[in-house]
Amino acid sequence: MSNKKEFGIWMDKENATIVGREDLDTGDFKIIAQVKSGHTPSNSSEKNENQHAQTMQLKYFKEITSHMQNAEVVHVTGYGEVQEQFNHYLADTPQFKNTSTSDSTNQKMTDEKLIEFIGEKFN
Repeated sequence: MSNKKEFGIWMDKENATIVGREDLDTGDFKIIAQVKSGHTPSNSSEKNENQHAQTMQLKYFKEITSHMQNAEVVHVTGYGEVQEQFNHYLADTPQFKNTSTSDSTNQKMTDEKLIEFIGEKFN
């Protein structure tokens, strides 16, 4: 078992569930946070709508990373393009530039299944 700060995230463009170790010594994973992205209202200007969507996505990513202090290893799963965008965000953020990331594609799963899935990824 490693003593690294390991996190798993299931995410789509609207919701994220973050899993982390309860205690580095015990190795037990648990749900540490659930984050919802902000709603992007329609706008008459496509440019303004796109800027607002980018701002809301950045806010969403910052909220997720606020629960992953000193992350060393992160596995992101879910569906859509958001995992790839999130991994790019991590790579471009100084706090996470040395964080090892991986990703996979999965449909929404129960919290228990997500904890089990992330545990298998890191054990």
